[in-house]
Amino acid sequence: MIIIKANIKTSSPQVTPVAERSRFYQIVKRATRRSFQAIFALALTISVGVNSNAATDSLLADSYPDRYTVVKGDTLWGISAKFLRDPWRWPEVWQGNPQVENPDLIYPGDVLVLTFVDGRPILKSLRRETVKLSPSSRVTRYADSIPLVDPAAIGPYIKSPLVTDANEMKTAPYVVDGYNNRLILGKYDQFYVRGIEDQSIQKFRVFKPGRHFIDPVSGESLGWEAVHLGDANLLKEGDPARFSITSSYEDINVRDRLRPIDVEEALPFFTPRAPQNDKVRGVILDAPNKATELGPLSIVAINLGEREKIRSGDVLRVRSQKMPKKDPFTGEKYFIPEENIGLALVFRTFEKVSYAIITDSNRQVTPGDVLVSPNAE
Repeated sequence: MIIIKANIKTSSPQVTPVAERSRFYQIVKRATRRSFQAIFALALTISVGVNSNAATDSLLADSYPDRYTVVKGDTLWGISAKFLRDPWRWPEVWQGNPQVENPDLIYPGDVLVLTFVDGRPILKSLRRETVKLSPSSRVTRYADSIPLVDPAAIGPYIKSPLVTDANEMKTAPYVVDGYNNRLILGKYDQFYVRGIEDQSIQKFRVFKPGRHFIDPVSGESLGWEAVHLGDANLLKEGDPARFSITSSYEDINVRDRLRPIDVEEALPFFTPRAPQNDKVRGVILDAPNKATELGPLSIVAINLGEREKIRSGDVLRVRSQKMPKKDPFTGEKYFIPEENIGLALVFRTFEKVSYAIITDSNRQVTPGDVLVSPNAE
């Protein structure tokens, strides 16, 4: 309540009653205007503070620590989850942090400290701020830095060919016979291969056709999964050429195919991010071994690839698929809407198919569940 006191002398002969009332109204008007301005400024200040707090609250986890010491076995994703509601937003808390040129290069022993600059959370490495370099040079191996996700989970999918097409399935070199007529081959066994065009290549991967990926929406053939059976080295040129198996994951048989190893691929180092297209939409394809329930650390194939501008490091939000139901009273058909149930991180891409690891889920993920950008409405 605003109390306004105005001293009006009614006995003054110079001021008429009409003038007195006009003066009173002017005092009230000015006081009211000032009060509204003060109230508006206060409300604006509170609103800005609330919006700033809301933005911070939406970024940070409910019980985030003030600092955390990195230990061996940590992953970038796991550390992010300690501080942030959405671990894929990790780069946002590193922006404006000159102490860390590359947020991927975090090492065991680093102490991560959460500070605030103008109300915005910033993560810094305490050790890197205080350590002084001596005149002698010191080298830290890139491989010693903590990985984005557990390499053991995605390693086999990085090192082996995973997706092939109908043309390669018809034209790739193939096993015709085992040395000494062996039919089932394993590590150190030798065998013969036909169809080697460039016999200067020494190392090959042996594979067989696996799942045929078909887009469940369009019906398009997306390719065949190439099941990695093992690796082999060329021993003797010819037609057939003779090979020796250097590593074996499954039995190798006649008619299995070979693919040259042009470049030894290493585990990727990348920063999680949203896809370039916020309107991208895909689905999870059939899981290996026809698994129907998937969870964290499960590897899934998706019907999105390089043609949809999907990149390694892209994060996709997993949504349950829209399910038709029948009303128990009226018998009418209705639909359970899509619900956010987890996140998936893409780690290897092909033209029409990519592989992703499920990093978080609050219920089982199943083939057919929907994938969208984490920025999607």
